[in-house]
Amino acid sequence: MSSPGGADNTMPDFDPYEHLHIARNPDGTITRLLSPPLEEANPDAITGAASKDITINAEKQTWIRLFRPAKLPSNDNTVARLPIVFNFHGGGFIYFSASMRESHNLSVSLATEIPSIAVSVNYRLAPEHRLPAQYEDAIDAILWVKQQFIDKNGEQWLKEYGDFSRCYISGRGCGGNIAFHACIRSLDLDLTPLKISGLVMNQPMFGGLARNKTELQHLEDPILPLSATDLIWELALPEGADRDHPFSNPLSEGFHSKKVPLLGKCLVFGFCGDVMVERVQDFVTLLVMAGVKVQACLNDDGFHNIDIVDKRWSRVFVDAVRAFINS
Repeated sequence: MSSPGGADNTMPDFDPYEHLHIARNPDGTITRLLSPPLEEANPDAITGAASKDITINAEKQTWIRLFRPAKLPSNDNTVARLPIVFNFHGGGFIYFSASMRESHNLSVSLATEIPSIAVSVNYRLAPEHRLPAQYEDAIDAILWVKQQFIDKNGEQWLKEYGDFSRCYISGRGCGGNIAFHACIRSLDLDLTPLKISGLVMNQPMFGGLARNKTELQHLEDPILPLSATDLIWELALPEGADRDHPFSNPLSEGFHSKKVPLLGKCLVFGFCGDVMVERVQDFVTLLVMAGVKVQACLNDDGFHNIDIVDKRWSRVFVDAVRAFINS
């Protein structure tokens, strides 16, 4: 690992592959050794949220899990139009899916407690598919939703219940990174009749070559040690790119620099015990300096992924998203 002075700070007797529960294969792929619990879609649910899986690109093997409240709200006996929330799961670009229980349950909460039509995107994983593949998959999902409104035979849940003028892009961890870059890329597209009304980032994953104070303090962080984040970026970034690539470091000059001021309102949610919190704080400053309307909720307590192990924080996050969307 590179220190601010360029020295090697590799921790002795620590294997980031073992920490991340992956094994590198000779062909450059990885074997994922974790098997997180999964949830099946249930289109006929009568409580909570109904959900179904839909392929959006058979060649890329990408799909979405679509959610709607089982009991649809109504105004004057007419079903109310609901905001559409795109959701990108975490996992450091290398792990997990839209069917993972944690991701599924979050989308259920977004659908029922906001309420909304939630679109959970199952994007391709690195290193088999390096960045910007995940950003491309995000745009494919957004354009697919647009097409449903245009097509007279489009997806019923979206056409009948979705409000295409109120779309939000949300993600946690690397999904927050994907959400940011998807918003940036969407600025170059004609999404009519879709309108991206806001961006939500929960503990977004950003990086950079120069070490900051927080990273050095969390060198041996039990959740996400620095050598593990270094390995994640090594596996996710384009071949030959370093952590100052704009995909990783939004403070780097690049394709996105002139587009940041064009973003709509943003919600940034995080925890001060997160190894990446200083990156998140710098990102918030970037948005503010660009004139973007930002709501930053950086909680004094907590660490990276605490909202997975402590469901109280997951509820706090969903409450913040609901207030953000309704503001």
